[in-house]
Amino acid sequence: MNWKEHISSDPEIMFGKMLIKGTRIPVELILEKLAAGNTVEDLMQAYPRITTADVQACLLFAADNSKHEKTLAVA
Repeated sequence: MNWKEHISSDPEIMFGKMLIKGTRIPVELILEKLAAGNTVEDLMQAYPRITTADVQACLLFAADNSKHEKTLAVA
């Protein structure tokens, strides 16, 4: 899957945040909800315009971006 087919950014919409295409639902919101224990089904019920593929694209986006970031050791 190519996450770019499901996620986009437009400086004119929500200050350029990464959003699920065709919505104003930020990728970060989906990631936070998943981290809080929500299921894909919970998210689809709360946000009927998103699909399982959209949620998977959010995860792939996060994984792809974490590959390219620099990290500092935290003690």
